[in-house]
Amino acid sequence: MGRPRLQNSAINPIEEEPAADAASLAVVVGGGGGHDAALACMINSEVSAVLAVMRRNVRWGGRYASAADDHHLEHSLVQSLKSLRRQVFSWGDARRPWKAVDPSAYLRPFLDVICSDETGAPITGVALSSVYKILTLEVLDPGAPGAEATVHALVDAVTSCRFEVTDPASEEAVLMKILQVLLACMRSRASARLSNQHVCTIVNTCFRVVHQAGTKGELLQRFSRHTMHELIRCIFSHLPGVRDGAEIGGVDKDRAAGIKQAENGNGSAGSVTGSGDDNFVVGVEVPNGVRIMVEPYGIPCMVEVFHFLCSLLNIAEQIGLSPTSNTIAFDEDVPLFALGLINSAIELGGPSICKHPRLLALMQDELFRNLMQFGLSMSPLILSMVCSIVLNLYQHLRTELKLQLEAFFSCVILRLAQSRYGASYHQQEVAMEALVDFCRQKTFMAEMYANLDCDVTCSNVFEDLANLLSKSAFPVNCPLSSMHVLALDGLIAVIQGMADRIGNAPPRSEEPMELEEYTPFWTVKCEDYSDPNHWVKFVRCRKYIKRRLMIGADHFNRDPKKGLEFLQGTHLLPEKLDPQSVACFFRYTGGLDKNLVGDFLGNHDEFCVQVLHEFAGTFDFQDMNLDTALRLFLETFRLPGESQKIHRVLEAFSERYFEQSPQILVNKDAALLLSYSLIMLNTDQHNVQVKKKMTEEDFIRNNRHINGGHDLPREFLSELYHSICRNEIRTIPEQGIGVLEMSPSRWIDLMRKSKKTSPYIVCDSRPYLDHDMFAIMSGPTIAAISVVFDYAEHEEVFLTCVDGFLAVAKISAFHHLEDALDDLVVSLCKFTTLLNTSLVEEPVMAFGDDTKARLATETVFNIANRYGDHIRTGWRNILDCILRLHKLGLLPACVASDAADDSELSLDPNHGKPAPSSLSMSHVPVMGTPRRSSGLMGRFSQLLSLDTEEPRSKPTEQQLAAHQRTLQTIQKCHIDSIFTESKFLQADSLLHLARALIWAAGRPQKVTSSPDDEDTAVFCLELLIAITLNNRDRIVLLWQGVYEHIASIVQSTLMPCALAEKAVFGLLRICQRLLPYKENLADELLRSLQLVLKLDARVADAYCENITQEVTRLVKANAPHIKSQMGWRTITSLLSITARHPEASEVGFEALVFIMSEGAHLSPANYILCVEASRQFADSRVGLTDRSVHALDLMTESLNSLARWSRETREAGEESEKISEGIREMWLRLVQALRKVCLDQREEVRNHALLSLQRCLVGAEGISLSTSSWTQAFDPVIFTLLDDLLEIAQNHSQKDYRNMEGTLLHAMKLLSKVFLQLLRELYGLSSFCKLWLGVLSRMEKYMKVKLRGKRSEKVQELIPELLKNTLLVMKARGILAKRSTIGGDSLWELTWLHVNNIAPSLQSQVFAGQELEQEVHAKPKESGTPIEPNSSNSRPQVEVPADQSGG
Repeated sequence: MGRPRLQNSAINPIEEEPAADAASLAVVVGGGGGHDAALACMINSEVSAVLAVMRRNVRWGGRYASAADDHHLEHSLVQSLKSLRRQVFSWGDARRPWKAVDPSAYLRPFLDVICSDETGAPITGVALSSVYKILTLEVLDPGAPGAEATVHALVDAVTSCRFEVTDPASEEAVLMKILQVLLACMRSRASARLSNQHVCTIVNTCFRVVHQAGTKGELLQRFSRHTMHELIRCIFSHLPGVRDGAEIGGVDKDRAAGIKQAENGNGSAGSVTGSGDDNFVVGVEVPNGVRIMVEPYGIPCMVEVFHFLCSLLNIAEQIGLSPTSNTIAFDEDVPLFALGLINSAIELGGPSICKHPRLLALMQDELFRNLMQFGLSMSPLILSMVCSIVLNLYQHLRTELKLQLEAFFSCVILRLAQSRYGASYHQQEVAMEALVDFCRQKTFMAEMYANLDCDVTCSNVFEDLANLLSKSAFPVNCPLSSMHVLALDGLIAVIQGMADRIGNAPPRSEEPMELEEYTPFWTVKCEDYSDPNHWVKFVRCRKYIKRRLMIGADHFNRDPKKGLEFLQGTHLLPEKLDPQSVACFFRYTGGLDKNLVGDFLGNHDEFCVQVLHEFAGTFDFQDMNLDTALRLFLETFRLPGESQKIHRVLEAFSERYFEQSPQILVNKDAALLLSYSLIMLNTDQHNVQVKKKMTEEDFIRNNRHINGGHDLPREFLSELYHSICRNEIRTIPEQGIGVLEMSPSRWIDLMRKSKKTSPYIVCDSRPYLDHDMFAIMSGPTIAAISVVFDYAEHEEVFLTCVDGFLAVAKISAFHHLEDALDDLVVSLCKFTTLLNTSLVEEPVMAFGDDTKARLATETVFNIANRYGDHIRTGWRNILDCILRLHKLGLLPACVASDAADDSELSLDPNHGKPAPSSLSMSHVPVMGTPRRSSGLMGRFSQLLSLDTEEPRSKPTEQQLAAHQRTLQTIQKCHIDSIFTESKFLQADSLLHLARALIWAAGRPQKVTSSPDDEDTAVFCLELLIAITLNNRDRIVLLWQGVYEHIASIVQSTLMPCALAEKAVFGLLRICQRLLPYKENLADELLRSLQLVLKLDARVADAYCENITQEVTRLVKANAPHIKSQMGWRTITSLLSITARHPEASEVGFEALVFIMSEGAHLSPANYILCVEASRQFADSRVGLTDRSVHALDLMTESLNSLARWSRETREAGEESEKISEGIREMWLRLVQALRKVCLDQREEVRNHALLSLQRCLVGAEGISLSTSSWTQAFDPVIFTLLDDLLEIAQNHSQKDYRNMEGTLLHAMKLLSKVFLQLLRELYGLSSFCKLWLGVLSRMEKYMKVKLRGKRSEKVQELIPELLKNTLLVMKARGILAKRSTIGGDSLWELTWLHVNNIAPSLQSQVFAGQELEQEVHAKPKESGTPIEPNSSNSRPQVEVPADQSGG
């Protein structure tokens, strides 16, 4: 074992010759040829020094003078010194090198002087200095022959030092030198030769000097204590180097009895002084284990020394004082000294202590028991030292001290850190400082949670400590103190540790726990406590069980039956209750009503009796005193009051006790009787109503012959009696005591449990349990930090709180604890002062001067930007702050506009999508009141500007500085990023942000009540539109809310205003931007535009032109993306409305032309709608006639699209008939629309419509029209048109309808042209005869029409010509012929009946008499059958007169 190299700066006050020492050391370590001679010289000089001092003494000096020549008369001490002088220079040559010299040869003369009781203090002191020099210069070689015996002799000599005391000063000097030599011995290389016995002797001697120094000078007191510390450090610094298993055999527990006696001066050996006032043990006599104690020192002596140090703490018990009962009389000096030594031993021993069971056992039991006792000391010094020791123990040995640590925090820290348990302020402060130190250990709280909070049998230490820190940080009806800040530091240390762990692992999916089947919860084990893959799931499961048990306990306390049923439902108890499971529920569940448990266990029901015996079986009474066992048993429930129940309970206890600890009891009946007797004694001694107390003799007499007819030993009963008298057995649970006291019986139980408890789980730097932990502490933590932030006045505390806020936000976001983050945001927003609506003269200046408000504002927006993904309801509070800044004109101008406008700049123009619309808010003229200058620089310039009309005082430097600080704060907040970066928000957060905007905007009915409200609503709507546009990929998420908000604005607006304007154009803008990207939502988006149709007339009129411009832009940019009929209906409805608006009609028609021109964007979905819209523009008298004519041309051109679709339909297969039917319907709607325009008052429009109608009817050859289509074309369209024109011509003024004559002519030509063109198709109709007669009747009516009172000559001329031409064609095709003379032919006869009314001469002109005769006799047999029209090659070449238009 090597020499320990301990660095210390101790001053050795008795060292006499430092110069000589240094010179000698230089010579010794220099080596070389003069090495041996240097050693000889050094020893010779020391001999001379001793002899010189001896000569100064009268006794020794006289001897030299009287017997100078006679050596036999010299004292043996002088002779040995002179002999050494003669020999010393003979050593070191080749025959006898220094390594071969026995060290006793040059040390023995000095040791003899030290041991002699004839020498005085000066001589002894010089001899000690000589030995000290030899040791410090490493002259003593541990490998030399006889080195071990010499070292032992040295220790024996120094520890039994004898000298005459001449004066107190010299005595103290010698004592100091003794300490120096012993310490030098322990530090030298030769210390490896020391035995366990000698090390114990050294420690014993040093402690005797410490004890003795109490009556000496201050210097000796300090030096002796310092030496004792250095000794302990020297001894325990060897511990890490001791190999495992170096502890040999067992050591008798009583071996340290001599050391213990030294405390009270009861030693039996000689004294180190000549005064004889105190007697101390010099050595330790060990009857057993002698072999161990004489071996080179190691673990055995360390165990003994540590045991001795622990025994020093028992002095309070030995002198009959308690650290808590008599704080003034209790001397804190000895405990402090002992605790300091213990702390040094633990610091140096460190984790090596775990390798040595006996040393570890001392730490676990005796040391910790004393620490628990002294932890409640009123002395802050002692408490502080105790806490330091426990912190060291936690660092090095926590895996072996699980339950001890729980007890320390539960019974000491939690008790002393709160004033309600009677702790003084100093105690609270020290306890809180200790707790904060623990919290600064990165894994401390995580390990407390994993090992204790998640253990069914342990208390919730983590939760209690977290709550303690939170509560202690709250200033209640008092200003902020250092204690509050200290608690805050601890709280922030905990959450900062969690925040630091976040980067070390990805977030774990916290699956909800649920037990699928019953498993005895007290038997759950983990496969591997060192592997997080196993223990994390295990401890979460245990915590779930513990929580459910607590809920079950709550149910049980209200109704025991329902409580057990609840636990059965959660699979914590079996479906069929068994005694063991119920017993374990009572035994291991905290929070149960002990009265109910006692009643249940004492019940006479058979099941309850079984539960009682199982319950007793859960206790370990092995080798335990009866009163201790009874205390532990009765602590778990309240002993019932009925004698029968008491009997059953004690009977179960006695059986279990006798089974495990029979000791001197012969049977369980003896245990039962004695237990009864103890209960009676306890009542007698501690019940105030009992006046005459039972004496010891009474108690012994009452228990005669109970042990199988024999008496129990008197000493045994006496011990029980005094134990009960001193310490009451509490049969009634302590009410209102939140923290238990650590009684001796509880400590014994704790030590039993510690051997069976589950292994200690060591946490690393990964956040395995942080989610569950933070969920527990987040609420109190946020509240505590907020209160401190509120009360704080110093910037340092502000910044500490801000660090805490940011850590809370980081943890909440990482672990998806959105509620906690919302709470934090709500709390922070209050501190911004922006929610304070009270009237402040200069709110911007006040904000600039308020450091707390500015810090809070920066923090809340920092959190919003960093962790916005996890904010939910907190968006409302953030928006309140933003709105306040908006009202103050402090927001950057880009907050709303850039958010949407810039988002489109990054589009790839080569992607095939249209370029973004040029629409922005700047395109839309603001109709309402213009908003005052906003933006940061605008607000600042307002401050600097001086209004010439209203002169104001120039702002002061303080005002300018405050404004500058305000602007800098707002710039740091990056408020615009919240909205521009909203596309990266998670869906839930984005949805809540949108809802918050809608909520902040308020109800539209209330908004219009004041300009401020409207301004707020407009701003919110801008932001809502901005985030909508920024999130086009997630528009489905937002659309419903956005649409409903805009709808509520539109439907509630009765007059033009900025809000309605923003709503309408924002809606159009959304549609413009999103249609190219969201085809699946196109219908939904376009349907929303129907809101525009619902605008109040006044509002619609005010914005009509601008609305139309936006719709036109939308159509031009997105026509290919509009697929559905519903979408087109909305578009065409919006365009149709503009037909009669003076300003908007031109733009609206432009959009219609874009759609219909050359059929570019016509489709079956929009055809009918566009035709109807064109009709609206054709009918409209707003604008020039040319536009109506253009509209008619668009309608006519659309026929080409129908023809094209019809051709494509023929190739469509099965669906062709259905499609064709749709095309026929479109054609019919087209001609019907044209028919309506034919009635227009304007001549040009009217006539052009007739020509357009004619073209559409005649040009329908490319369309597969059915016979029914032609029927519908003639009767509802042509005939109705002719009738309507006739009615107009006859009944309306010429001023309204100019030149109706020309219109009638066009109408007749249309009738004739269409009839002849379609004759082939019409003849096949069953209603041909009726249709033909309709034609004739209209011609007949037109012949009779009078215009301005007379018939029209042009009409009179035109109709016979048209009729003649028609008859000739019909004749040529064989349609008009007299079929038979029998019965006649109705078509023939009716035709001529009408023709004769129109022009009687036509029959003879068309059919000469000869032709009629031939026609009659041509086919007499077929006279009743209609004649088919001739083929085209046999058709006579009859020209139909062309109309004036060339049609």
